[in-house]
Amino acid sequence: MNRFRFTVEYDGRPYMGWQRQPHGPSVQAAIETAIKDVTGETVDVLASGRTDAGVHARAMPAHADIEKTIRPFQLMEAINARLKPQPVAILECALAPGWHARFDCTGRRYRYRIVNRRAPLTLDAGLAWRVPTPLDEAAMHAAAQSLVGQHDFTTFRSAKCQAKSPIRSLERLEVTRVGDEVHIYAAARSFLHHQVRSMAGCLKLVGEGKWTADNLVAALAARDRDALGVNAPPDGLCFIGATYPKLSVGFTTY
Repeated sequence: MNRFRFTVEYDGRPYMGWQRQPHGPSVQAAIETAIKDVTGETVDVLASGRTDAGVHARAMPAHADIEKTIRPFQLMEAINARLKPQPVAILECALAPGWHARFDCTGRRYRYRIVNRRAPLTLDAGLAWRVPTPLDEAAMHAAAQSLVGQHDFTTFRSAKCQAKSPIRSLERLEVTRVGDEVHIYAAARSFLHHQVRSMAGCLKLVGEGKWTADNLVAALAARDRDALGVNAPPDGLCFIGATYPKLSVGFTTY
């Protein structure tokens, strides 16, 4: 049995999320179907995390165990050929005996992208959140620092979140501006369901002047989903990388 490590890029708009679903298409199922077409084997493709419906990935690590003897480059090319025309691609493929995409992962990184302009989105429709009101990215960044560290993030997790504990350690939460775009970067060992989207939505309120940093702190302290200001749409959220012992996948700096 050969274990292959993949780096996967995808546009999440056509899918119910990464995880295989009985009621709609998923990224996981698309790759598993492609692998079966190539090898004739039914396999499980396991990723470092699970993205929601409409959420994208630049560099999602994943792995699969395949009996067929095949070179990694050949496997990658064959899978990509069978994935067409779906918006999913294998960027890298390598043999990785003993490596586990989920359990060996020590950090995950996301970027939330806001296009801060009056004009409607054309090229970026579905790939970013358009906010027409001018945003103060400096105020957003300053307020975001109150969320860094270990906290009970009950306010910032979905009511459907299945995590056993709402306690998470947020390593970094940074807000920067690039032209008419505002980018929110989040890094942690793991995240709760909707946590990044919820933080992005509340930081947008800070940027608009509708909330202050104190409002954000109060929302965190409330430990109550009803205290959440706004849950940002999935459009702007993208999984950009993960870290492992002696290995980094995806974007490492921001």
